[in-house]
Amino acid sequence: MNVDKGYVDAPIDSSVDLKKEIVRLKHEKKAVILAHYYQKEDIQDLADYIGDSLALAQIAAKIDAPIIVLCGVNFMGETAKILCPDKKVLIPDINAGCSLADSCPADDFEKFIEKHPGHKVVSYVNTSAEVKALSDVLVTSTNAKLIVESFPKEEKLIFGPDRNLGNYINSVTGRNMLLWDGACHVHEQFSVEKIIELKKQYPEAKVLAHPECKKTVLMLADKVGSTAALLNFAVESREKEFIVATESGIIHEMRKKCKDKNFIPAPAEDSTCACNECSFMKLNTLEKLYNCLRYEMPEVQVKEEIAERARRPIIRMLEISESLGM
Repeated sequence: MNVDKGYVDAPIDSSVDLKKEIVRLKHEKKAVILAHYYQKEDIQDLADYIGDSLALAQIAAKIDAPIIVLCGVNFMGETAKILCPDKKVLIPDINAGCSLADSCPADDFEKFIEKHPGHKVVSYVNTSAEVKALSDVLVTSTNAKLIVESFPKEEKLIFGPDRNLGNYINSVTGRNMLLWDGACHVHEQFSVEKIIELKKQYPEAKVLAHPECKKTVLMLADKVGSTAALLNFAVESREKEFIVATESGIIHEMRKKCKDKNFIPAPAEDSTCACNECSFMKLNTLEKLYNCLRYEMPEVQVKEEIAERARRPIIRMLEISESLGM
C-alpha cells in the first residue's frame, strides 16, 4: 500500500464490485459519505448526503459518525475536520485542491489585511484553513448576500478571495467591499459567445449562472445563485430547458429531480467539449473511494492552533445562516 501519491495506491482485484464493497465498508465502519454536487455521478449516487459547501458544512457539524468521508476538495475536508476534531475525516484523493483557494495564499492575504486596518474580514469558504483563521466570518455563495447585509452599512469590509462573487455581492447589496483578486478557474472560463450561441439553438432556455462567473456571464443569466439555489430554481420552474453555467456535475442531480426537463451545460472559452468541469473535483473516483474506506486513508489533518482560530468564523457563519432560516 502506498499513499505517497496523495491517495491509497493499492491493487484492487478485478472481481471486486466496487459499489457493493463501498456500501459494505461504509456500514461496517459506521462511516458517512458526503459528496459535493460537482463530484462524478457514481460517487454522488453512493453518498449519504450530497450538497453545496454550506450544506456539507452544516451536515458535518451535526453528524453522528466516527468517520466522515468527504468527496470533494481539500478545503471541504478541512472544514469538516475543523468542525469535527474528534472524528476521522478522510478524502479519497488529497490532491483534490481548489484553484480559488490557491489564488489566495494566507501570507499574502494577511499582508493585504494589514494594509487595510479597521476592516472586518469576510472570506469565502473556498479557502485554506489558514485563510479562514484570518477571517471574522465565512460565507458561501448561498448565504454571502445575507451575511454581508448582517453587518452595519458603515462597516468596512474586506472580501476574499473571489473577485467575481465579491463584485456580485457589492452590486446586489450596494456595499463597497475591498476585494481580493482571486477567481475559480472553472467559473472564470465560461464563454459569453458560446452561451449566446446556445441561446440561439435553445431560444426558450433559461440561463442559470453561479455568482463566481464573470459579470458578462451573469448579465445573461435569468437566475444567479449557488449550486443549491440553481437546483431549486430548476425544480420549481415551469420552464423545460436550462443552460447551466456552473460546474457540470450539478446537472446529474438536476436531471434526477427534473426528468422531464433538458439541461445544457455551458462550455468554457477554450473547451473542445460542450461542458466545463473541475479537474480537481473529478480526481475522486470509485477506486480511490473504495481504498480510502478500506485503509482509512488519506486522513485530513489541521494544526490545532489554526483549527481553533478557523473554527470561530465557521461557527459564526453557521449561526447566522441558522438565524436566517438557511
